[in-house]
Amino acid sequence: MDKRVAVIGAGPSGLAQLRAFQSAASKGADIPEIVCFEKQANWGGLWNYTWRTGLDQYGEPVHGSMYRYLWSNGPKEGLEFADYSFEEHFGKQIASYPPRAVLFDYIEGRVNKAGVRDWIRFETVVRLVTWDEKTRKFTVTVQDLPNDHCYSEEFDNVIVASGHFSTPNVPEFPGFDRFNGRILHAHDFRDAREFIGKDILIVGTSYSAEDIGSQCWKYGAKSITNCYRTAPMGFDWPENWEERPLLERVDINTATFKDGSTKRIDAIILCTGYKHHFPFLTDDLRLRTANRLATADLYKGVAYVHNPALFYVGMQDQWFTFNMFDAQAWWARDVILGRIKIPADKKELVADVEARVAGEDAGQDSYDAIRYQGDYVKELIAETDYPSFDVDGANEAFFQWKKHKQKGIMEFRNHSYRSVITGTMAPPHHTPWKDALDDSLESYLGIEETPAAAE
Repeated sequence: MDKRVAVIGAGPSGLAQLRAFQSAASKGADIPEIVCFEKQANWGGLWNYTWRTGLDQYGEPVHGSMYRYLWSNGPKEGLEFADYSFEEHFGKQIASYPPRAVLFDYIEGRVNKAGVRDWIRFETVVRLVTWDEKTRKFTVTVQDLPNDHCYSEEFDNVIVASGHFSTPNVPEFPGFDRFNGRILHAHDFRDAREFIGKDILIVGTSYSAEDIGSQCWKYGAKSITNCYRTAPMGFDWPENWEERPLLERVDINTATFKDGSTKRIDAIILCTGYKHHFPFLTDDLRLRTANRLATADLYKGVAYVHNPALFYVGMQDQWFTFNMFDAQAWWARDVILGRIKIPADKKELVADVEARVAGEDAGQDSYDAIRYQGDYVKELIAETDYPSFDVDGANEAFFQWKKHKQKGIMEFRNHSYRSVITGTMAPPHHTPWKDALDDSLESYLGIEETPAAAE
């Protein structure tokens, strides 16, 4: 096929896109030339852990928001690749909540098997993407960081898979400039051991607030205070964890909250979310959306309504992750291969977006949101040859996960679920989560050496 496709990012979304094209090629399809640009020195996106914060060795903003002791905060049975099970990779079924090193190994195993690494130009950051209406092509300008060399190439399609959990939303509160402690955003959080014996204030009620607070509690913080804008998270927290209304100001080491209460604190962690940020795209190509299940301006949640030659993968707020990225990647691939036709009338594309927004808004609770996204995954895979899997079973795993969290926020990772790919029940982990201080792959799997990725 006399076409060139640029994929921006080699995290889970970008790797899903590479795997989608490789899958088609393995079945005899004539595929375009694929070039993936990745700013980091290795693939994995956020799962490619780095100790660095702020800027990297080239002066580029550090992409990763991954911290040292992160474990999956949802069951692996909800994210398992339909074409590459955990059992295939590890040679056995594993417990339901793997730590980051285990998940990175799993992600890497599939793309190693697919043999797509040669499609990726590592340590190459995209500087600018423009569209020429006359030639109907994109010009992608990049910088080869090790060689400090900029160059441009033309492509027929661009797929943005750079994620949206790397540019932090950083608010400021009165008194921050005089606080006698550490202030950081979740993006720069790396090691809970830094806060042993400290009184920690966490601003926000997102998953990162819940999980970073739990990490600090697990590794020995003296106390956790979590403050909220609208409503508390409401879990049955340990005795040294409390929830208060939103922070109003800080005076040296004293935090004052909206209800007038105060608390002495040693560190503030801002778990205040992330921004969709695409500085490399011109205004006419740049997605502008809130972090929600139904993104703005994306037909089928993937194709940019203002220019359907441009695709975005993984831009939704997420219950489903890896397998949803797959569903989107397979769908985008089939549009590019001419197997799926996008309506020519822009009004139809906009109407699709509006219907998806209305569908999300009609939901009453998080259970409806899970079903909504599950139905979205079903819709996309029904239009491609991505292996069908029990999406309703994955929904059920999410439902059980939510119930287990309500029952015991510090114990939910001790539960097990059934794989919707192989039908096998996950074994319990050998150590309760709160006592599992070594999160290495070797410790988690109970082995002495790291297994080779499945061939």
